[in-house]
Amino acid sequence: QVRVVEAGGGLVQPGESLILSCAPSRNTFSANTIAWYRQAPGKERELVAAITGGGILSYADSVRGRFTISRDKPKKTVYLQMNSLKPEDTAVYYCKMSVDDEVAYWGQGTQVTVSS
Repeated sequence: QVRVVEAGGGLVQPGESLILSCAPSRNTFSANTIAWYRQAPGKERELVAAITGGGILSYADSVRGRFTISRDKPKKTVYLQMNSLKPEDTAVYYCKMSVDDEVAYWGQGTQVTVSS
């Protein structure tokens, strides 16, 4: 009934930028906290960035200063602007839209590859 759709992944060279987007399939759906996670091959899924319903932002130390999470409230779309990309940023990036502590919706992921 509710799908979370990520877009914007791709192959870039180190130092370049990408912007990812995340949106629910139903525009009547509203999430509280929206977060971006990533998972590299053989690694655990890690939290990259999050934005609460009140606009509080958080970032992983590894991306702080390079990545920016933002929200377009009319479109109910969340973005992850990724600048100065590094090879270690290579991963599948997932969007998680949380309603509360019990209900959350995950996207299928979008691949980001940073390689020269």
